[in-house]
Amino acid sequence: MAEIIEVGGLRKRFGTAMALDGMAFTVRPGLVTGLVGPNGAGKSTTMRVILGLDAPDEGRALIGGRPYASLREPLRHVGALLDAGALQPGRTARNHLLWLARSQGLPARRVDEVLDQVGMRPAARRRAGGLSLGMRQRLGIAAALLGDPPVLILDEPVNGLDPEGIVWMRRLLRSLAGEGRAVLLSSHLMRELEGTADQLVVVGRGRVIADTGVTELIAAASRGRVTLRTPEPAAAAAALGRAGAAARPDDHGALAVTGLPAERIVAALTAAAVPFSEVAAYRATLEQAYMDLTGDAVEYRGAAR
Repeated sequence: MAEIIEVGGLRKRFGTAMALDGMAFTVRPGLVTGLVGPNGAGKSTTMRVILGLDAPDEGRALIGGRPYASLREPLRHVGALLDAGALQPGRTARNHLLWLARSQGLPARRVDEVLDQVGMRPAARRRAGGLSLGMRQRLGIAAALLGDPPVLILDEPVNGLDPEGIVWMRRLLRSLAGEGRAVLLSSHLMRELEGTADQLVVVGRGRVIADTGVTELIAAASRGRVTLRTPEPAAAAAALGRAGAAARPDDHGALAVTGLPAERIVAALTAAAVPFSEVAAYRATLEQAYMDLTGDAVEYRGAAR
């Protein structure tokens, strides 16, 4: 089953705008890879190029070593969800999937299997135009799974899902990767990716900023910081400064300390008779790590009030 997505040196210009500027990364089997970046970073264009919907000016995008356009019965190789609203509104959910299945030589029983898999069997005879956004999202996932493909490409798959649906999606993505599939998804929800993705491809202005594991990215963003809580922050900062550390207020009423490990911070505060209630290793969130990486790549920024 194992197939990979290979993106190499993609360049794509729309008029005067450079959408992709040397985009390159690999999505490997058995991993959930998150494609993240600010609006206008090139995420959707990259996915469209992989799926043959846009042609690159330079570079290539391959699925299992072949361009999408050369795949026979492509749903058996790659399942994709780019726009959950791309449905014929008068067609029922089941008939939408049945039409797709017949176009790929898939049996009708496969339609019922994926309806069950995404929890859509009770709504199978409802017309697509009357489905909620979350239900259309589930129907789009069902369509992506129809051919039991080794590769999945999903653009904002939790969009419109309620909390139960988000938990379900997280488990589904993890289970699909656990079966050895290559899963590529884009998302703006860093908290969801932190519990779902193994690998992150962070992009900005059409190029890759970082291609790293989620654990490694968070560790790098944490930078050996220590969180200190004390009723005497000025005295603590002075004592730690004399010991070679730097302390500054964080956003949660504590001090963020760098330059010394926790045990030496405790020793310095104790020697200076500065009281404290907590000294703990700091762990950055994925959102904080992402913001650190992409701060210079944001193209559309709101004005501060």
